[in-house]
Amino acid sequence: MIDATIPTREISIVDTTLRDGEQTAGVVFANREKVRIAKFLDELGVHQIEAGVPIMGGDEKDAITSICKAGLKASIMGWNRPVIKDIEASLSCGVDAVAISISTSDIHIKYKLQTSREWVLEHMVKAVEFAKKEGVYISVNAEDASRSDADFLVQYAAAAKEAGADRLRYCDTVGILDPFTTYNNIKAIKEKVDIDVEMHTHNDFGMATANALTGVSAGANWVGVTVMGLGERAGNSALEEVVMALKHLYKIDLNFKTEMFREVAEYVSRASGRELPAWKAIVGSNMFAHESGIHADGALKNPITYEAFTPEEVGLERQIMVGKHSGTAALKAKFAEYGILLSDHKAQELLPKIRSYCVSMKRPLFDKELVYLYEDYFGKHKV
Repeated sequence: MIDATIPTREISIVDTTLRDGEQTAGVVFANREKVRIAKFLDELGVHQIEAGVPIMGGDEKDAITSICKAGLKASIMGWNRPVIKDIEASLSCGVDAVAISISTSDIHIKYKLQTSREWVLEHMVKAVEFAKKEGVYISVNAEDASRSDADFLVQYAAAAKEAGADRLRYCDTVGILDPFTTYNNIKAIKEKVDIDVEMHTHNDFGMATANALTGVSAGANWVGVTVMGLGERAGNSALEEVVMALKHLYKIDLNFKTEMFREVAEYVSRASGRELPAWKAIVGSNMFAHESGIHADGALKNPITYEAFTPEEVGLERQIMVGKHSGTAALKAKFAEYGILLSDHKAQELLPKIRSYCVSMKRPLFDKELVYLYEDYFGKHKV
């Protein structure tokens, strides 16, 4: 049984837009964009930024080094295989945290690594011990954890902790978890190994954010996210969704500058060449756009009737749109913006004509189109 509450404890956010987000097929950030995104994330309040993969060298290493020198408050993490030279590359950039990642599922061990569980444990432990001597924060990533043998995953977590790791990253690499399974899996690990757990969830079945939050309910205290849910295939859990859900649904305020969410999403959208959909949760332009007559009427009377939080909280504005489904209340409110006091009679007379026009145009009407329609039927308005 899932306990939907989250006990009062510190929850931290690690953003991997610059690593997992950039691993989205076809996405490349310029170095200046990586630095700018890191600064945005830091200003938002992100606790840790996974800045990239230093062993790649070249521009990647230069960008990570620049981020480390930018004087940010957030911890800066480099991603590594369980290989000493990878960790050395991260350290040379100036990071204060390393992620050491290796597969733990038998599927990956057999077909990708073509080795054994013992080999996985041995290489992970050696890498962690090396990083520990360097005094950096260590996240040990269990890639494909959601398809791993439960007993082996506990053994892996225990070995990581004993070697000096600070946390276990539980990776739902192919996004196959559901909230019920997530809760049970994370609770089982936390009951057997006293180690911090990070939820790293993918959205292949549309449950990345739900699984991340359920993992936190079960005992995880870190959540891995990306701006807009950018990431491989269907993406990761979205930064803005996780932070706002924690704040409004679980009453855990991480003190983020949430009013920057839309601005940051727009920047990442442009930098990644990926659309910011109008219907995107939290930051999409339709979040506070009301057209349906009943909804618009309610929102005009009191926004809380059809809004879970205020638009200003995430950097958006409320929009009353006039379209096929609009009613007289929205129409009168819209014309009031133009300085035109529309009577009930005129609104009822004009509405069918507006709806017909919207059907022919297959969209809501622009302000000037509404005014032109008014003038066609009632004559030019005198200011």
